[in-house]
Amino acid sequence: MLRWHLQQGRQAIPKSVTPSRIAENFDVFDFALTTDQLGAIDALDTGVRGGPEPEHITRENFGLEIPEA
Repeated sequence: MLRWHLQQGRQAIPKSVTPSRIAENFDVFDFALTTDQLGAIDALDTGVRGGPEPEHITRENFGLEIPEA
């Protein structure tokens, strides 16, 4: 999925704490997905979000304090 995001010009922020998984996340720059592979991943889109709507992600809703820089 990381390669798909990068090839589509999207930003991806992977999360991992396991050293082997972190290394795997960096191992996406020495290959490219084919047009068929990109199309197969694109076809998985169901049009349904898997998380909260962006406008609902607020400090008030999630109760997180954002420290001053």
